[in-house]
Amino acid sequence: MLTLLERLVREENGQGMVEYALIIGLVAIAVIAAITAMTGSLSDFFTAVKTKIQGNTPQ
Repeated sequence: MLTLLERLVREENGQGMVEYALIIGLVAIAVIAAITAMTGSLSDFFTAVKTKIQGNTPQ
């Protein structure tokens, strides 16, 4: 049992993959938070673009 615990402490094969997964998770959370914070301003921006496009269409 002691040798199993020692081996678990020494082996680092999966450590890199876990670190990348944590980084990807944190980036995803940051992106979601940024999009949520900008929801109102994004809606206003696209509404303004739509209005300008509709105003420039020939009739």
